[in-house]
Amino acid sequence: MGDIQNNYAKYHTHISSKHKWFDLKLKEVWNYRDLIWLFTKRSFVLSYKQTVLGPAWLFINPIITSFMYAFVFGGIAGMSTDDVPQMIFYLTSTAAWTFFATCLQSNANTFVANAGVFGKVYFPRLTTPISNMFSAVGKFLIQFALVLVFLLYYFVNGEVSPNWWAFSLIPAVLLHLGLMGMGFGIIISSMTTKYRDLSILVTFGMSLWMYATPVVYPLKQLGHGALWKLIMLNPVTAPLEVFRYAVIGKGTIDVTYLLISWAVTLIVVIFGIIVFNKVERTFMDTV
Repeated sequence: MGDIQNNYAKYHTHISSKHKWFDLKLKEVWNYRDLIWLFTKRSFVLSYKQTVLGPAWLFINPIITSFMYAFVFGGIAGMSTDDVPQMIFYLTSTAAWTFFATCLQSNANTFVANAGVFGKVYFPRLTTPISNMFSAVGKFLIQFALVLVFLLYYFVNGEVSPNWWAFSLIPAVLLHLGLMGMGFGIIISSMTTKYRDLSILVTFGMSLWMYATPVVYPLKQLGHGALWKLIMLNPVTAPLEVFRYAVIGKGTIDVTYLLISWAVTLIVVIFGIIVFNKVERTFMDTV
């Protein structure tokens, strides 16, 4: 009898609409790690379902985007790329920014996009945004392979000098940008259950945010005045600079602003999870 009760307690899940604000249930999310993996594969596959070129778009998009940046910002506007060939500069910057933007945008519509599934079966809802982040990592790795091809070409020709030792910092950069993007994304998702206008503003807002981040221009070009400090306060700037410092050997690593960025990231992630868990209990009444 005792064994039966122990097994019952082990596999019994109690579902209730009453939760504490800080009841994050991260252990339960870990128990559903297989589901996270399934959602990750689903998200990746659905992104390119019924497309002719499939994942090849992960190579085509950054190349076309980098050519356009080189033509507009490098050619017409005459912006400097800090003595780095334009293609590798824009490819590197675009890879990091696209990863962050993908994490944010893929999670900004979590409740609305998954309302059908959420309304039928129970599982920790947080598994969905986590799987979206992992899916973005997979896409980033494919795009980063393209960056490495161009990097090796320019390195052999002596046009770029990567900081190879700093490549060990790239996983930390991915964790940093991934958590930040997921945090902002689930906050927006929680708000869009009532205010659908926010989903329309996300794309526009991301475009503005990109230009407030040194993606198409080097931070060095801003000098060290008030504008430089303002751009450095952008939480995406510091990890982007670390990534660029590692890959192309040009970037500014400022520990103070990096710590500020990490502080913002942790606050956003914790607050986002709290709000996400709060909204998930009632979102079906508003979606």
